[in-house]
Amino acid sequence: HAKKGKSRAQHHTGRMAKSKNHTNHNQNYKAHRNGIKRPKFGTKVSTKGMDPKFIRNQKHAKKGMKRAEAKAPTHTKQRKAGTDHYGN
Repeated sequence: HAKKGKSRAQHHTGRMAKSKNHTNHNQNYKAHRNGIKRPKFGTKVSTKGMDPKFIRNQKHAKKGMKRAEAKAPTHTKQRKAGTDHYGN
């Protein structure tokens, strides 16, 4: 025995298309539930699984940068520290 009423094809004919494609509703609430935290900085990135050849090269590059910084004239050191020639 067949179902009475409209078939599936007939049911959707009189409706308009959906217009809302995006909403930001509730997202702010969800974001603040655990608090919006500042990004953590100063954490050392693990080199586990990295290319050993790259890590060795990186070590020597860092060492060279430190030596170059030590040899640098005083005005470049002051600029990095954020001071002027008068120590202010």
